[in-house]
Parts: sequence; structure tokens; C-alpha cells
Amino acid sequence: MLYVDIPSSVDIAALTSHRGDLCVSIYLPTTPVTQEAQGHRIELKNLAKQAIEQIHAAGGDRHRAALIAEQLDDLVDDDEFWRFQAHSLAIFATPENLQTFRVPNALARIVSVSDRFYVKPLLRAVSFPNACYVLALAQRSVRLVEVSADLPAVPVEVEAMPQDAGRAVRGVGEIDHWPSGRIQGAEGQKVLLRQFARKVDRALRPLLGGSGLPLILAAAEPLASIYRSVNTYSQLAEAGIEGSPEGLTEAQLAERARPILDELYRDELATWRALFQQRENQGRATTDVAQAARAATFGAVDMILVDIDQIIPGRIDEQGAVSFPEQQDEGEYGVVDEIAARVLAAGGRVIGVRKADIPREGTLAAILRYPV
Repeated sequence: MLYVDIPSSVDIAALTSHRGDLCVSIYLPTTPVTQEAQGHRIELKNLAKQAIEQIHAAGGDRHRAALIAEQLDDLVDDDEFWRFQAHSLAIFATPENLQTFRVPNALARIVSVSDRFYVKPLLRAVSFPNACYVLALAQRSVRLVEVSADLPAVPVEVEAMPQDAGRAVRGVGEIDHWPSGRIQGAEGQKVLLRQFARKVDRALRPLLGGSGLPLILAAAEPLASIYRSVNTYSQLAEAGIEGSPEGLTEAQLAERARPILDELYRDELATWRALFQQRENQGRATTDVAQAARAATFGAVDMILVDIDQIIPGRIDEQGAVSFPEQQDEGEYGVVDEIAARVLAAGGRVIGVRKADIPREGTLAAILRYPV
């Protein structure tokens, strides 16, 4: 099972705004396969050693460095923690605190020390997870299947999930007859199927809530429409897997779900680009780094796409003016990272993508609340 604890917008804002003498950021590729966790623990131990060496090389306080090393060693030794992983692990450590986030995206291996955390790689995990759940719903069976980018699909046990429609609404058997005085025929069938669907929705809430992962429904009519009418999970995809899922294996469900997941990603980017073009014609969009920096400083950026891979060395002053040095300083995360932090601080949305997804393949693309 893929165990994720994707940071919320509040978490991201807190991480980007944090400043301190020693802020260690580590990104480590992992796997949900528990048997392979030992190798990742050894790798984290090596990355932690690199972080401490960076602190020593920069003349950092050795006592405070030792406090960070102790926390990282504790994490390496935590057997229970390593039993439950996703595709990447993000670690943010200071001498006083350590935070971890398990994300479904495969992120590059990074270790860095600065006066702030390196958050930008985490933005893609927040924006576009490469994973989803499939709810295979039929009158006689219910399954939740977890689908990830490069692992076999697996069924997920859900507490209090009804086994079938009959037992969910009557306690025994199928829905084949009705007590005296109840609605008869097809209309009565829909009433009880709606009760069944609500029970499924309630059972899913504790698991899905906060995951941020899309939910793809596999169901035949009329149950598909009935479930959508009672669903309370905001990430239920509009497109679904049509027909009864009872004859499909987990692998077959995953195979049919992945194109829907890809389409969700394409649709969101297409909607964003259309809005960007509209706002650009109104003087409320830009791909210019200096203009975006000034707009972000004054809270004028509503949404921004940023390239999660590229770093542009530089500084932004309190008035939003950008200065570009000839070379990047050690531990400097650059102009785009600071722009992203200021956008989040002003309540804007930051979306981490690859360069090819940005209009005109720039470093960033910002939609503004008003012209600047």
C-alpha cells in the first residue's frame, strides 16, 4: 500500500516562510515495498552524513549540527516508520525539529543546507500526484484499489466498508423484496442503492480525507450515477470506468484508470493555459521573472506555474526588485523559490511542473489578481 502524507497548503506556507541558521532539506526516493526499506535507510544515513559535512564546511555550530544528526539517526532507526512508505520521502530538519512527508511522486535525490528549506520539489507532489484510488462498486461487491505510477495495483482494506448492497441496507441477502408499505419496484431499488452508496462514502472518508489523491469510480448504471449523487469527496474524477467492475482484476482496473489520471493532469493544465492567455490579453499574466517577483511581493499573484528543476540564482529585496549574481552561492535556492514563497504567503497558489508544461517553456508563468 502507498502511504502518503502530502503537505497541506498551510504546511507548504510554513515551510517556505521558515528562516533559521541551519535548515536541512533531504529528498530521498523510496518504495512502498517494505522488504526494500533497508536500502533506503542506509541511503538516508549517507545523505544525513553529507548534510552534517556541509554544516561543518560552512563553519556552522557543531553542537547544533549534532542535534540535527541525532534526529536524523533516530529516523533511520525507526523500524515502524520504514514499514510505511511511498515513492519519495521529504525531510526538513532543524536543531529543534524534524518533519517528514511521504509523497507519491518520484523525486530526485537532494541534500542541502541553508537558512531556509528547499520546498520547490515538493510542489509537484502537491499539484499532480502520480497515483489514485479506484472504487470498484457493484451491488454484490465493493473494492478500493490503489494505483501508483510504477507498482502493481493493490486492494486496500477499508474499515466499516459494506460488503454488498443487500447486507448494507437490510442486513441479509440481496435487494430482492421489500417490507410491506415500502416503495416498490425500480424506484424502491434506487432508494436502497442510495443508502448503500452513502455507507460506502462514509466508510471512505477517513482514508481519503487529506490524501489529495483522485478517486476514479468503476461502476455500471444506475449505481454509478447514484454514487456520484451522494459522494462527498472533492477529488472524485468526472470520468469513470464504465460497466460492471466485478469481472475485472486489480491490474485491469489500474490499466483503465491510468489514462483517466493522465487526462486529469492534461485537463487541469489546459484550463490553466486558457486562463493564462485570457489574463495575458488583459495585462494580468507574465512569464517575466522580474515582473513576477514584483507582483508576488505586493500580493498580486493569484496562481503561478514554476519549473521544479531549474534554479535561478539571485535575491529579491523588500520592494520586489531582483538582483542576479554571476554565480550561485552554496545553499542559495534562488529567485523562483522566493517568488513561490511570497505567492503562498499572500494566499496564492503555486503549481510545480516541468519546463515543457509552462507557456513558452519559461521558468515560470504567473496569473495576476490585477495589473502590475
